[in-house]
Amino acid sequence: MQPRNMSMSGVVDLAAVKQAQEAKAKAEQARAQAARQGGTGAVSPADLVIDVDEAGFESEVLQRSTEVPVVIDFWAEWCEPCKQLSPVLERLAVEYNGRFLLAKIDVDANQMLMQQFGVQGIPAVFAVVAGQALPLFQGAAGEAQIRQTLDQLVQVGEERFGLTGLVVDPEAEPGAERPAAPERPAGPHDAALDAAVQAMDAGDLGGAVRAYKNVLAEEPGNTEAKLGLSQAELLQRVQDADPQKVRREAADKPGDAQAQIAAADLDLVGGHVEDAFGRLIDTVRVTAGDDRDAVRVRLLELFEVVGADDPRVTAARRALARALF
Repeated sequence: MQPRNMSMSGVVDLAAVKQAQEAKAKAEQARAQAARQGGTGAVSPADLVIDVDEAGFESEVLQRSTEVPVVIDFWAEWCEPCKQLSPVLERLAVEYNGRFLLAKIDVDANQMLMQQFGVQGIPAVFAVVAGQALPLFQGAAGEAQIRQTLDQLVQVGEERFGLTGLVVDPEAEPGAERPAAPERPAGPHDAALDAAVQAMDAGDLGGAVRAYKNVLAEEPGNTEAKLGLSQAELLQRVQDADPQKVRREAADKPGDAQAQIAAADLDLVGGHVEDAFGRLIDTVRVTAGDDRDAVRVRLLELFEVVGADDPRVTAARRALARALF
């Protein structure tokens, strides 16, 4: 999604955003179809808890994670804390009624998966959302903590990745084959968005910027185009920068708005999101007039790159408000 010599770790992955939007459309269509057909396509409550091995991981976890957050419970028969935690997770999976799927992985039989996730001890609980893995907690946590974590996971799945979950029907037969969701018809701007992504992959940042702007000219609210434009413009700003010079000037001129803005761009491209935000918020505090406004505007642009629902953005917005008022 970006020139190969640049790192965007910690920044929005446009491929994941596009995948999430498609997943949301398909999930919503599946729900609508199930409602029209009186529950056809729904899963049984028993299907909300599944045993997964290495052979089925891609289809049962990675693919399913594009329609529902998948919580992974790493356990073993000899693990006493696992015997306390697993029943709680299984009960909550049914209680949450399709908002997440619980995948149970026996570490003794699936050592490779345990190593891939970097599991150091069990019980260990991870989640996969839209193909992206994230750790949740380790050890036999209390139910209140588990609920809080699951609530946050479901919220992120819905708001950031558009995952509306599974349709659950108590009358459905356990293990019944689920019909595929209808294909989403191509949208009017899909070709332009694909062209923009291809331009980004090829390092043609100017072409990507033009393509995203063309989409936004006709559809100002297009989320993918907004995110793509923000990222393309950021990469365009830093592609010819001399990192050593930029950082030296920022260190020598702590109150210089343009020096700090340039350094913040580099921070974000390097995945140092909180450093970028903190640098600009500190600069807001020591500048005034047009300089202060320029810093504020750039900070808002960087918020767009990371995503409005990211907790780092939420915290930085509060800090910005305190710095301004």
